[in-house]
Amino acid sequence: MLLLRALSGRRLPPLTQLRRGCSRPTAGSAAPRGHRGTAPVLAALLGLGAALAYGERRRRSAQAAQATPPPQYPRYTRAEVSRHRTPQDRVWVTHGTDVFDVTDFVELHPGGPDKLLLAAGGALEPFWALYAVHSQPHVLELLRDYKVGELSPEDAAAPPPGATGEEDPFSGDPPRHPALRVNSLKPFNAEPPPELLTQSFLTPNELFFTRNHLPVPTVDPASYRLRVQGPGGRALSLSLSELRARFPKHEVTATLQCAGNRRSEMSRVRPVKGLPWDIGAISTARWAGARLRDVLLHAGLAENPGEGEWHVCFEGLDADPSGSRYGASIPFERAVSAEAEVLLAYEMNGQELPRDHGFPVRVVVPGVVGARSVKWLRSVEVSPRESQSHWQQNDYKGFCPSVDWDTVDFRAAPAIQELPVQSAITEPRAGAAVPEGELTVKGYAWSGGGREVVRVDVSLDGGRTWRAAELGGQRGRGWAWALWELRAPVTAGSKLDIVCKAVDRSYNVQPDTVGPIWNLRGVLSNAWHRVSVTVTR
Repeated sequence: MLLLRALSGRRLPPLTQLRRGCSRPTAGSAAPRGHRGTAPVLAALLGLGAALAYGERRRRSAQAAQATPPPQYPRYTRAEVSRHRTPQDRVWVTHGTDVFDVTDFVELHPGGPDKLLLAAGGALEPFWALYAVHSQPHVLELLRDYKVGELSPEDAAAPPPGATGEEDPFSGDPPRHPALRVNSLKPFNAEPPPELLTQSFLTPNELFFTRNHLPVPTVDPASYRLRVQGPGGRALSLSLSELRARFPKHEVTATLQCAGNRRSEMSRVRPVKGLPWDIGAISTARWAGARLRDVLLHAGLAENPGEGEWHVCFEGLDADPSGSRYGASIPFERAVSAEAEVLLAYEMNGQELPRDHGFPVRVVVPGVVGARSVKWLRSVEVSPRESQSHWQQNDYKGFCPSVDWDTVDFRAAPAIQELPVQSAITEPRAGAAVPEGELTVKGYAWSGGGREVVRVDVSLDGGRTWRAAELGGQRGRGWAWALWELRAPVTAGSKLDIVCKAVDRSYNVQPDTVGPIWNLRGVLSNAWHRVSVTVTR
């Protein structure tokens, strides 16, 4: 995630214009003070041409190994490394038993200088543990262009500070169901397998897709306080028991979908940046809690505060080592609308919220991208500005297919709110062999903004001919998905190219191919879903 933060509003020089240095200190020499290994490290952290950079470096390294003996590096203690914490004193860090001078990379760090300086004079491991991208082999190898030394034998034998299980920021995460398909362990992100996704209208809590951006916070419900504030100094502080007792309990059945659902299909067209979600970054639950509208009314904040656009900003209790918290916002009009049914939820499918899903309180914004339904809610603020969080300003936005990481300007696009119409096939599985006779095709369909799905069309021949699927009875007034099913006779020896597309009540329909909607973040992926199977006797 650090790399995405940096790409917003930061124009980096082309890799071809960055200087590269390959000098190595010899035994007894002082550490070099001007390493310029910027190009390969930048390529690795940004993921732009990383594979090519990695291969080229391996080739050069092999050639160098044949021509010269391995370099000998000076040894340093951790105390010596700790003296190098500022650009004036040079910024040194350690990884494993190696020492690196990253001074010349501080200003170019994709997460911003402040994030890199958190590790200055110490070990990278506790900070890299937050984002799995740092552990990719090419990142670790290309980082060696900054190597200036090795730890002393005594310090090399001891684990780095912060590398123990107690210091792992994710060590307190809750247990998860083994059926979930994990896309990222730290932070944890996972989806249910397709064959379980539509077994029931309401997704069991244990199988509900999990999208975490940071470690799961541990919250004591007895000391929990929710702060609600707005212009003019008006503020309200609520305990969990007060939130339950003061406001009527409201229930709403709503589907939440990640903006990156089905991203893996976009990555087959061209590489994109983000978790490789299949079709399972979507789930449905019966949520219960206080209406956000009621809480804002109680705080005297439900009337339009003034001219222009106003927003309601949410901030979570989850935070990175610098104290930056996850945040998002929605338009003020949606927050105070009785029809919008925005909740401050404390129950999920009749149980208290699980820790992975926001215990003790989360926002649920029906019909809107899941990124705005902030978990582990810390504060609510009525503001004339959108949330200034990275995830509101510099992520979860769509762009023209021609926009790449060299030309993207996140300020030029609005934050995603309502999502487009969507559907996917959950049965049969891609590549399956199905028996002849009657074939049953199942799936889900949903559209943002409460636009009810009115029809799902299914083709068995790649879109040449179509049939209307049967929609399930439970619907949830447009906030929730429709589960659908089609039964059709099939003969042995045939190959089926099964396709589905949904139509909502505004007659929005899914595009037929991914190419025209491709974008560099792989969001809003809603082209026809395709599954190929063969029919056997």
